[in-house]
Amino acid sequence: MQQVVDQVAGQVVEQITDWFAGAARDLPWRAPDRTPWGVLVSEVMLQQTPVVRVEPVWREWTARWPSPADLAAAPTADVLRAWGRLGYPRRALRLADCARAIVERHEGVVPDDEDALRALPGVGEYTAAAVRAFAFGRRSVVVDTNVRRVQARAITGVALPAPSYTAAERLLAASLVPADDDGAARWAAASMELGALVCTARVPRCGACPVRAECAWRLAGFPPDAHADRRRTQSWEGTDRQVRGRVMAALRGADGPVPRALLADAGPQPQLDRCLAGLVEDGLAETDEAGRFLLPA
Repeated sequence: MQQVVDQVAGQVVEQITDWFAGAARDLPWRAPDRTPWGVLVSEVMLQQTPVVRVEPVWREWTARWPSPADLAAAPTADVLRAWGRLGYPRRALRLADCARAIVERHEGVVPDDEDALRALPGVGEYTAAAVRAFAFGRRSVVVDTNVRRVQARAITGVALPAPSYTAAERLLAASLVPADDDGAARWAAASMELGALVCTARVPRCGACPVRAECAWRLAGFPPDAHADRRRTQSWEGTDRQVRGRVMAALRGADGPVPRALLADAGPQPQLDRCLAGLVEDGLAETDEAGRFLLPA
């Protein structure tokens, strides 16, 4: 039985990789002249942010700071302004910290070793594996939300993976990665692309899927999501994230310190006070002697 499962899995990997050869999006961080730094920047920017929003910011960012040393020397206020409306601006601070660590520990060169990558500020398991695969073409186990979804449907026959990454998923992901560097890097990109473009969460385009004949979920009759009641959903309207985003937009657009009174429209007073305190604590804003708010220097 296991031999049959392994054979199907191998077939799925091969077919998805073949599909990717003709379906891959033309993205700048995939270009032949990409740099490891450019790939690392893209991976940080793409966390919880769609490609269409990331691409223009990535182009501007890498033109302005083409190397870790360039970003390491940049003022924090400039970094936060350049991050713009990508959201989760702490990623910009972590990326700047990462650039400084690369300069200090690796002479300004992005390392290709996964442990060295994971030791950098803001670089976790996924980002380290992705940089190793996409920047250096080396074998690694790259698993994001899209890859988890493809594995869940095509191999295990469930609608969506569990809310938390499981040990069984980890073992499956490792078993699917081809043994050679080139094949592993192609599989990482291909499985991610299929999840992003075809095997989407809400309305998968099964008719366009290269493994529809082998897909365990389709063969099982498309069973519903077994974890639907465990998934948390949160509206954007009225959240602290929305209020923080409004404050950050005001600070980015200001020529100087902003009095608190001019931030009153960002949200109700208790919530605004909480969000302002949080932004200062996170290093995303600071106050001057008059109690006005501004981006860090």
